[in-house]
Amino acid sequence: MLILPVLLSALALGFLGSFHCIGMCGPLALSLPVSHLTGLKKIAGVLLYNLGRILVYALLGLLLGWIGMTFQFFGWQQFFSIALGIFLLLIFLMHIMHQNIFQNNRILKNWNKLITQKLSNIYQKKSYRGIFLIGLLNGLLPCGLVYMAIAGALASAHILYSSLFMAAFGAGTLPAMMSVSLVGGLIPAKFRKYIKIISPYIIGVMGVILILRGLNLGIPFLSPVLQHPATAIECSP
Repeated sequence: MLILPVLLSALALGFLGSFHCIGMCGPLALSLPVSHLTGLKKIAGVLLYNLGRILVYALLGLLLGWIGMTFQFFGWQQFFSIALGIFLLLIFLMHIMHQNIFQNNRILKNWNKLITQKLSNIYQKKSYRGIFLIGLLNGLLPCGLVYMAIAGALASAHILYSSLFMAAFGAGTLPAMMSVSLVGGLIPAKFRKYIKIISPYIIGVMGVILILRGLNLGIPFLSPVLQHPATAIECSP
């Protein structure tokens, strides 16, 4: 399991992608009910909101890891890893061509409407509990960047590793999301523009890593030989 390169990819995906996604999640982070707090109390509130997001990502990772282990048990891990890698490369190409395949999905739109309605009710509660709940719900909002992380977590095919992958992805988003809430989004537009250009290439690199992993080339840390539990079971004579 190339856990270190994959976790680094998750951190990079979260960090670079978070600047690109400030346009979507920024309004939520800017309108957090923390204006009545000052100093460390405000920092604690913003951190609690972000921990809520990361917790949801980590819990999603547990589920995704279980799904990935099912594919692994039946010997489908190589195919699955290659398929996910190809999917990420397609996303990369769509970014390059300025296309958004998630924009007009009716199911995602309805889900987004449901979560947004629940968020609007919780925003009225100026408490740490309410702030944490906002973070939890924010983690469930449809987001193209999260879909990329989900693909990587699925390919990890391990409950712990998938959870760590999603948590690392969430940790990568912390600097940008914390800064938006605390300093009012004073991230230079020029810097966000450069990050927006780089982000699709990070997704492309992740796709290549997943494809190499699925090809089973026997290259340590990059394309190790995959073990299939179902074929490794031996019957006693």
